[in-house]
Amino acid sequence: MNNYLLETKNISKSFVSANKKISLFNDVNFKIKKGDLIAVTGPSGSGKSTLLHILALLEQPTSGKLLISNEEVGKFKENQKDNIRKKSISIIFQNNNLLNDFTAIENILMPLYIKGTDHITATIKAKNILKDVKLSERANHFPSDLSGGEQQRVAIARALISNTELVLADEPTGNLDHKTSLDIFSYFQKLKRKNKAIIFATHNRELANKADYNLRIQNSKIIKVNGKR
Repeated sequence: MNNYLLETKNISKSFVSANKKISLFNDVNFKIKKGDLIAVTGPSGSGKSTLLHILALLEQPTSGKLLISNEEVGKFKENQKDNIRKKSISIIFQNNNLLNDFTAIENILMPLYIKGTDHITATIKAKNILKDVKLSERANHFPSDLSGGEQQRVAIARALISNTELVLADEPTGNLDHKTSLDIFSYFQKLKRKNKAIIFATHNRELANKADYNLRIQNSKIIKVNGKR
């Protein structure tokens, strides 16, 4: 039995456009363990988001196998995949996917409510997380009242409170200024220290080079490149 949290075996993804087959990537093999902080890089349209969607069980690969905690998930039913996502995976999108009719703290509470956590326990945890991301004073503000950086911190707080082993982030700093981008990355480093695995797609070379290593999509291949330069 190995200790890998996630493993891909010969993963490929292609689609047909205008009667032409387009391959995003072929025969992808990599292994992720707890505590890994990994950047996914590559030009626009290379398949970074698609790769994250496959790892999040939101898309099926065209071929190959995906294992999470040594379980092959490709043949699982949708309710089984839902359970894995609920238990083991947090997803942070570039557009945050915050619920506009709910306050910051209510958005953060959602994962715990879904898991059936009682209101008092959930609220205490949410307030502690808000303090961690320096948003205590914004707890009762709606997303429309928050800056882009604050919204992204709410999304990260929601991932933190879920306490999942795997965090997937799709261009989390794409619309943010340099300082706020570095702040967001510091939260990923905190997650790493909590022994979570974080995989983030980015065009930001500075942040990518701070990762443990990069998975660079290039010419339909995914190449492992050492980070922390």
